[in-house]
Amino acid sequence: MIPPWPGPVKNSFHKGFSSNASPVRGCNGVCKATTNLWGRLFDEGYKADVAIHTDDGGIVYAHANLLGTASPVLKGLLKQRKVSCRLKTISIQGFPYDAVRVFIRFLYSSCYEEKEMEEFVVALLVLSHLYAVSPLKQECQQKLEDGLLTTENVVDIFQLALLCDAPRLSLICHRMILKNFKAVSVTEGWKVMKQSHPTLERDLLDSAIEEDNSRKERIRKINERKIYLLLYDAMEALVHIYRDGCQTIGPCHKDLKENKDPCKYIACKGLELLVRHFAGCKLRVPGGCIHCKRMWQLLELHSRLCADSHVCKVPLCRNFKERIRKQSKKDENRWKMLVKKILRTKKIAGAPFLTSADVSSLW
Repeated sequence: MIPPWPGPVKNSFHKGFSSNASPVRGCNGVCKATTNLWGRLFDEGYKADVAIHTDDGGIVYAHANLLGTASPVLKGLLKQRKVSCRLKTISIQGFPYDAVRVFIRFLYSSCYEEKEMEEFVVALLVLSHLYAVSPLKQECQQKLEDGLLTTENVVDIFQLALLCDAPRLSLICHRMILKNFKAVSVTEGWKVMKQSHPTLERDLLDSAIEEDNSRKERIRKINERKIYLLLYDAMEALVHIYRDGCQTIGPCHKDLKENKDPCKYIACKGLELLVRHFAGCKLRVPGGCIHCKRMWQLLELHSRLCADSHVCKVPLCRNFKERIRKQSKKDENRWKMLVKKILRTKKIAGAPFLTSADVSSLW
């Protein structure tokens, strides 16, 4: 079964502004002046002692003490590097210069610009995982969940989430893939995954089949419950008609009025027509008329629910009680199962024609 949708992530980040007045997120509750100070330290590179080289020839200058404090992985790398011309050099390969710069800047101020996050969210997710920067990793996951995740990129993000040990994000991606399976299965990301990770594709296909079967089963049970509720309503209306009378039909000793208030029993009108047909039908035998057959079944169902057939006003109630004793074991079990399902659906512990003891004996 598919796990339920995870609840929202709680964090302490809030919106702020960078030194150039661009909107940023992060700051972890630190005052604006402090974050701006750390941002300036990074931007100006004052007394920087680390040079970070990127694939495209870019260099990001930083401070070893701060990098080592923010990332245990960077701390280990810096310990292995020898000082050359007062600068330690490390390389971060596989990522563009701008993404690396946003990543290193976050280590200083825990802030980022919204546009840069939207552009480099995937790269920042991987970087935060590789260099063990949990706050940034959490922010990347939150941004993806809040709107950056689409049917076009969900397969790629799903694979990254599995590689980056992000179970919440992988679950969200998994559910999104299943919910939009037709659209996702024709994307370029799906085609690439099919070639590079066929096992993962098979797992997703199996999940999609399981989800579809579960959906069909839920629909089947909902429709089944609707039928049981209709049968229960019909039983109530049947007792109401023969005990109290309704509109133009009822016991002979009742004074019926056609213009009285509408009946509160939903099934009453349809059942009234069925009772009238049953009373006047020339083929009123089991199997002779489909409408009469339905009426016979309703009468038998009522007799199985009735608490006391000796005082019951519904016709043939006592006769059906006697007939039940002569039924085969197979028929008896089928009717008992139907009664249990009706009572379970309605969740009743007693009805106008039932006693609580009678209900408990059915279970």
